[in-house]
Amino acid sequence: MNRRDLLKVSTLAGLAMAMAATGNARAEACTTDGTPNQFIPKKAADANPLERDIEKYAKCPYCGMDRKEHNKTRMLVQYGDDLADGVCSIHCLALSLSLNIDREPKNIWGPDFGSTQEPRPLVPVDQLTYLIGADLKHAMTKKSKHSFASADVAKEFQGKHGGTLASFNDALRESYLGMSDDVAQIRKNREERRKRAMQQKQG
Repeated sequence: MNRRDLLKVSTLAGLAMAMAATGNARAEACTTDGTPNQFIPKKAADANPLERDIEKYAKCPYCGMDRKEHNKTRMLVQYGDDLADGVCSIHCLALSLSLNIDREPKNIWGPDFGSTQEPRPLVPVDQLTYLIGADLKHAMTKKSKHSFASADVAKEFQGKHGGTLASFNDALRESYLGMSDDVAQIRKNREERRKRAMQQKQG
């Protein structure tokens, strides 16, 4: 990513962090207490997080979803200190950027949804075209935000599934704007799954 885009990402994350209720990050009891300190990426610094990213970052640290299963929406961010977060979706990427407010993102990668490879290859986000609001299922969000390495392929999907073509920063902004609705829907879905699991256990 170029410096201008990185600054935009930092600004978006900063705005979201300012809007969120946070704890005291300077808690005296423990250096890892308080938001955002407890959300510092737990993996060791990694100069090349893109290599074997699903193996190294198998589960999303924010929702627990399997990144191999959700490889079509997974994302990866590497911060300036080489700590990295492998997440399941742009929804959880938005959380990572907000909670790691004092870390500048050095690299952010997103999936090429239009590829036929399994898992989908990750591409720097400034090289991706996003399709927002298409009738395509997406992890962790009601309003889909799929990314494509080819703008022409993105336009083909748009012709079939609707939506609006946009940049990564546009998609990230939409993720923050839709966070409340997305969280409410995620809670509802998880509660329904818990009820079904309980009914199966009892029946």
